[in-house]
Amino acid sequence: MGSLSSKDDPADAASSFASLRAGMVEQHIAARGVRDERVLEAMRQVPRELFLPKSLREFAYEDSPLPIGGEQTISQPYIVAFMAEALMLKGDERVLEIGSGSGYAAAVLSEIANEVFTVERLGPLADKAAATLADLGYDNVHVLHGDGTKGWVEHAPYDAIVVAAGGPQVPESLKEQLKIGGRLVIPIGPDQRAQELVRLTRVSADQYRSEDIADVRFVPLIGEEGWIEKDHGRLAQRRARRGAPYGEETLVRDLAEVAESFPSIEKADLDPLLKRIGPARVVLLGEATHGTSEFYRMRDRITRDLIIEKGFRFVAIEADWPDAARVDHYVRHFEYPPSEWTAFARFPSWMWRNNEMRDFVSWLRQHNGTLEKDKRVAFHGLDLYSLYDSIRSVLNYLDKVDPTSAKVARERYGCLTPWQSDPATYGHAALTGSYPTCEADVVRALTDLQARRRAYAEHDGEHFLDAEQNARLVANAERYYRVMYYGSRASWNLRENHMFETLKNLLEFHGADSKAVIWAHNSHVGNAGATEMAARGEHNIGELCRNEFGDNAFSVGFGTHHGTVAAASNWDGPMEIKDVRPSHHESYERLCHATGHAKFTLGLRSRADDLCGPAGLGKERLERAIGVIYRPETEMASHYFRANLPQQFDEYIWFDSSCAVTPLDTTELKGLPDTYPFGI
Repeated sequence: MGSLSSKDDPADAASSFASLRAGMVEQHIAARGVRDERVLEAMRQVPRELFLPKSLREFAYEDSPLPIGGEQTISQPYIVAFMAEALMLKGDERVLEIGSGSGYAAAVLSEIANEVFTVERLGPLADKAAATLADLGYDNVHVLHGDGTKGWVEHAPYDAIVVAAGGPQVPESLKEQLKIGGRLVIPIGPDQRAQELVRLTRVSADQYRSEDIADVRFVPLIGEEGWIEKDHGRLAQRRARRGAPYGEETLVRDLAEVAESFPSIEKADLDPLLKRIGPARVVLLGEATHGTSEFYRMRDRITRDLIIEKGFRFVAIEADWPDAARVDHYVRHFEYPPSEWTAFARFPSWMWRNNEMRDFVSWLRQHNGTLEKDKRVAFHGLDLYSLYDSIRSVLNYLDKVDPTSAKVARERYGCLTPWQSDPATYGHAALTGSYPTCEADVVRALTDLQARRRAYAEHDGEHFLDAEQNARLVANAERYYRVMYYGSRASWNLRENHMFETLKNLLEFHGADSKAVIWAHNSHVGNAGATEMAARGEHNIGELCRNEFGDNAFSVGFGTHHGTVAAASNWDGPMEIKDVRPSHHESYERLCHATGHAKFTLGLRSRADDLCGPAGLGKERLERAIGVIYRPETEMASHYFRANLPQQFDEYIWFDSSCAVTPLDTTELKGLPDTYPFGI
């Protein structure tokens, strides 16, 4: 069928391309899971370079799409092979391809199938593809210039149909031209920027079975049954609602109507949100990932308004107490010497050492600079991983106020000294009995400190609070590293209890009328009782706050459809900027995406309409959670869980597309004062 050379390429060039082609098939196609030998052999045979402009031929065997004119591209070789394999061809089929482009994919299909009919919307591309295919001897390929969404009815029915452009839904004309038992592979979705690749199998005259294959990105399918060429943006929203998941068009329409869309974070009108928050004493601001810029920036914006307009007294974040104390020194205790360590230096450093966080810290310092000392807004950490920094802080404090007690505490904490480089190994040793537990020693260190509360606190209440909290952290962390080996529920709940106890102590310390803003992941701030966590016996700080404070606790969840995120592939691994896959079609995120709104806020608490009822958002769905680890290849198993969104959060904030946080560059930190928390 297809020859491997032409008059435009000398024999040595053709040989070089053949070698590159073989390498491409081995490294980029077979190695990534394509197993059909018919497809692999077809990819080895078709000279992709001859379907490209001469200026781009040197890039022919890179695994990427390339421009071919008319704002169209020749598809990535892997996706051509992947889609061909999805058609499950045996060799005697009649195949219809929609979107001829350069003719390359049609040539690949012609190496496998008996006959290929291909339709191209753009006349110049159709003519060029037909000429190239004829020159290379692909005489079983027939090219038509026309509307691909209408198919090529004269040669129907087809054993297989493949569409190389993304539509809002499967065109009815193509479904009707498919044989019973035939397969149709097409990317579809309400967003022209990303689609779900689906395989539709016709099982009877009016029944089809649909399978989701992969998340993909194609040029839009333009035509009578696709996107209309003019006015893409407005049509995208209209089509999106008609193509909502699970036939929930009415829900998507209602959601789109009540959602409060905003143009940008800076220009968002937050007055309705602040009114819904009302007199709440604790506002919990979540995030769907630990590395998304929009989540940090929106929490920053909301927190500033809560501080200025509602008098919130402190911010508490999902971070270790000593690290946050270093930030607190910088934004509030201008007269105290800073701690000797750099804040947030351990993995995952990018979670708090980023430009977005720096902007908020800088604003908070500036804001506090205008206030009297007792009116300044504090900054605290809730987490319990800083075992040895906390021990050091307790001992440094006691060395100053009570050297005798410091000596006793040093002996007690000495039990943990052998494990300071890896406290998790202490938990294993204590569990197996190869090392005695340190529980009694660290608890006694805490109770001794608390017994001297009056004498110590009278000297300096702020410093005593810091020492007491660090001693409590050591006691809880010692237990945490032991119970983590019994299973995730016990260790998870201990950590959540520690964060909640810390919050209550801070509210007590800052006064009866003090108010707190919490920054933590959605999995911490939402009501765990409204998620599958409850079935595992897990609770979280969001549920504990709801039980303790009732309506005076207000939780805000965040979500996104796709974009980029800062995350690692493994614990203690390097930070990577990863692509966030488009949301699962059964998820809350997909419903929000289908509204067509790029950004919105949505009040969920005590809605009087049916939006949050059991037939609406109150129907349990999937929800995505990305922490410091993100593994897109196992996303369904690793990053989705079941939830009831209206019972989980009081408010939901949506960013359809989002970007990764920007870690602080070391060069940006040079020359800053010693008090600056994010040191080199």
